[in-house]
Amino acid sequence: MAQLIGGITTSHVPAIGRAIAKNLQDDPYWKPFFDGFAPVHRWLAQARPDVLVVFYNDHGLNFFLDKMPTFAIGAAPVYTTGDEGWGIPALPSFDGDLDLSWHLIDALVADGFDLTTCQEMRVDHAVSLPMALLWPDQNWPVKIVPVCINTVQFPLPSAQRCYALGEAIGRAIGRWDSDRRVAVLGTGGLSHQLDGTRAGFINKDFDLQFMESIIHDPTWATQFSIKQLVEKAGTQGVELLMWLATRGALGALVRCVHRNYHLPISNTASGLMLLEPSA
Repeated sequence: MAQLIGGITTSHVPAIGRAIAKNLQDDPYWKPFFDGFAPVHRWLAQARPDVLVVFYNDHGLNFFLDKMPTFAIGAAPVYTTGDEGWGIPALPSFDGDLDLSWHLIDALVADGFDLTTCQEMRVDHAVSLPMALLWPDQNWPVKIVPVCINTVQFPLPSAQRCYALGEAIGRAIGRWDSDRRVAVLGTGGLSHQLDGTRAGFINKDFDLQFMESIIHDPTWATQFSIKQLVEKAGTQGVELLMWLATRGALGALVRCVHRNYHLPISNTASGLMLLEPSA
């Protein structure tokens, strides 16, 4: 059976793409952010995942306000990148793993999740930039299965439902008849708000409490409604739903291999965690 070897959570703000394109990794503003990924690079080189299940939120590239699924999963042989308006340079496309995609779709429907299945799909900066942070040479050694969670058009799925989605995917990976090594990636957040009277809002105390809970009390954030999460983390801070899905997939106990927290990058609190399942 397949082996779920770990999970990574990271921010995905568009400014990262411009920093990469301009080679600003050693710029004093960006260096603390990019330096935080060195331990993750070492882990990836040793762990050698074959497939990455990516929890992310679309920003208008595939889905817009007229058609916004709560949960969508990719079942495409290839995923091309696209810029939804930020001027980010295109990155190399990603190969999909059709066998795992359909295995997850079948398992999730059986578990009571209603999905939009996408046999053609483009991915935006929420996928491409975290992948470029994990593999800076952009020679992707993994295939991906993108899982899109709505954080744009209300009503949003609850934190509890997203955690349950992750749990269901973790169980399904464990039942996949394959010798592949699978990792999960959750992108977005942490606290930030791009508009309104609270534009620029960052809540460091909440971010750090949330990151700590991911290790020791993973369902802690599921006590909050979406409205409460917006109040605590900002309108775009609800992207932490992808972190919860990632954590749900990893099982009851995890070991934190590495974490980093830095602010701000483009008015966003940046978080990074590397977790391994623990027996």
